[in-house]
Formats: sequence, structure tokens, C-alpha cells
Amino acid sequence: MTNLTSVLNQLEQERIQLVSQLERLNNALTALNGTGKKQTGRTISAAGRARIAAAQRARWAKVKGRKVVLITSQKRRMSPAARRRIVAAQKARWTKWRKAQKKG
Repeated sequence: MTNLTSVLNQLEQERIQLVSQLERLNNALTALNGTGKKQTGRTISAAGRARIAAAQRARWAKVKGRKVVLITSQKRRMSPAARRRIVAAQKARWTKWRKAQKKG
């Protein structure tokens, strides 16, 4: 009976080792495939990345005692005609919504 018990213990230990090896293999595959990270679908615009990089450069310059060079981007301006089109479209949407509210 002790012989059977020792065989069972040995088989259990081998199973534990195999499970451990499979887990390490799965982790390695996940790391190589990049499926371990959850993709949120969010991306940062080039302007956003530039602002973040400029802020980090400014922080390092401040730590190192260097002159901070600010990088400013030019603001985009909307033409008056484009603004009027947007206002007209929004007014039309609100009118449609109000009309639907009166019916319902």
C-alpha cells in the first residue's frame, strides 16, 4: 500500500510541475502576442503627444536647472461662415427635437 501511495504522490508532483510549466508557457505566449493588455481603443492625437512631451521636457529642464523652452501650438480659427453653418444645423436639430417632444 505504501508503494501505491508513493507512486500517487510522485504523479501528483509531476502534474503540479506540468501545470506550472504550462502556465509559464501561456504567460510567454501572452507576452509575445501582446494579448495580455486590455485595449481601450483610445488614442492620443499628435498635438496631445507633443504637449505631453513638451511638459516632460520642461519638468526635466527645471530639475536640471536649464532654461525652460515652451512649445506652443497655433490655435485653429473657425471661419465665420463655418460657425454660421454649425449654428444653423444645431438650431434645426433642436427644432426637430422640440417638434418630436410635442407629438409624444
